[in-house]
Amino acid sequence: MTVRRSAAAFATTAVLLGVAAPAAVAAPSPSPSADLPAGLYGTTDPTYDGVWRQSLAFLAQKIEYVTPSTQAVDWLVGQQCDSGAFTSYRDASKPCDASTVMDTNATAVAVQALVEINQRREDANNGADWLKSVQNEDGGWGYNPGSPSDANSTSIVIGALARTGVPVNELTTKDGSTPYTALQSLAIACGEKDGGAFAYQPGKKGELTANMDATAASVLGLMGKGIASGTSNAVKDPSCTKGDDLSPEQSAQNGAFFLADTLKKQPYLEQAPMPGAEESKPQPDYGNTSDAVVALAASGHADQAKASVAWLQKNGTGWAKQGGPAATAQLILAAHATGADARSFGGVDLVKQLNSMGPSPAATALPSPTPTGPQPSSGTDSDDGGLSLGWLIGIGLLAGTGIGFLLSMRGKKKQP
Repeated sequence: MTVRRSAAAFATTAVLLGVAAPAAVAAPSPSPSADLPAGLYGTTDPTYDGVWRQSLAFLAQKIEYVTPSTQAVDWLVGQQCDSGAFTSYRDASKPCDASTVMDTNATAVAVQALVEINQRREDANNGADWLKSVQNEDGGWGYNPGSPSDANSTSIVIGALARTGVPVNELTTKDGSTPYTALQSLAIACGEKDGGAFAYQPGKKGELTANMDATAASVLGLMGKGIASGTSNAVKDPSCTKGDDLSPEQSAQNGAFFLADTLKKQPYLEQAPMPGAEESKPQPDYGNTSDAVVALAASGHADQAKASVAWLQKNGTGWAKQGGPAATAQLILAAHATGADARSFGGVDLVKQLNSMGPSPAATALPSPTPTGPQPSSGTDSDDGGLSLGWLIGIGLLAGTGIGFLLSMRGKKKQP
C-alpha cells in the first residue's frame, strides 16, 4: 500500500517514505511545479509518480464514498498508451513510441483504481491485457517489462489482474511457474533468521534479505488482493508454517506473522538505510507502517495492527500532509482497513485533506467509519446547491409512479 512502488514513491516523498528507487532511475528532490496539468492531484513534480499518486488518491476516495471528478479520471486515462500500458508520467500530447518507458507498477495501480471507481473499464481491461503480455518466465513481473521480477511489482500486478477477474493461478509460464510461485520463491523459510519475511529480490549470490515493504506487498499479493483491501474475517494469531510445499495463503500468513512479530517490539517500522548514507539514528517509516497495517488487516489480523494505528494517529498526520496525495491516501487505507475513522484520524480529516489536493470531487457521501458498519446515508456535498440524493428519494416516493428507487452506497469492494 502503500507507497511502495520504488521510483514513483521515492520521487515525491523521498526520505519521508523510506522507499528505495530502482538503480536505473534517478530520483530528484521533489519541487512544486507551476505548470502542472489540469486534473492532476498534488503540487510536486509528477515525473516519477503522477499516475501512482492519482491512482492511490482514487482508491482512498472510493472507500470513503467520494467520486473523483471527470477531469481527474480523464487525466489518468490520458496517461495510458494504446498498448494498454501506463508510464509513471508522460506528456499526453505526444504519442507513446519505442522510447516510452512502460511501467508495470503504474499500470497495475491505475488498473486497480479504474476498476474500483467503476469507470473506464475497457481501459482497465486493456491495461490488464498488457500486464499479462509482459509476464516474466519465472511467473513474476519487474518494475519495467523485461526487468528481473521483484516482490513489489509482482504483488501489485496480481492485485490488478485479480480485480479485473483474471484467474491469477492460471497464468502459467512454459515451465509451469505462476505469479504465486514467483512470490513464494522470495520467502524466507520459517525457522531461519527473519523467517516468514519476503525479500524484494534475491541478492547476487541468491541470498534472501528480509524487506518490510516487500513483505507487506507479498501478503496482499499471495492472497490475491489489491491495495485497497479491507478487513478479512479474523483468524487465529499468525504463526509461521514450515514446509516446502506451502499454499499461497500459508505463505501470506507467514508474512503476516513476521510483520506482527516485528510490530510487537515497537508499533512502527523503520526506514531502511539509504545507500551511501552515513550511519544515523533509524527513522520511522510511516509509509511501510501503513502498508503493514493494511496487510495485517487483509490477512485477518487487524487486532495485531491496533497499536500501529494508534501510533499513526499520533505521529503520522504531519507526514501525510507533507507527503501529499499518496501519503494521505495511505493513511486513509490503513484507517479503513482497521475500522478507524479517516475523517477524524489523529484530529485530522484525511478525506477532506485528500480532496483538497486535486480537482473538486464529483460527489461525496458521509459513510460509517467502519468497513463492516451500517450503510452510509446517501447524499452529495455540492457547491451548486443542487438537490441531495435524500431529497430525490423522497420526491420519487411521493410521486407514486410505481418505480422503485434502489440506492445502495457501498463501501470498498471485497477483494477476491
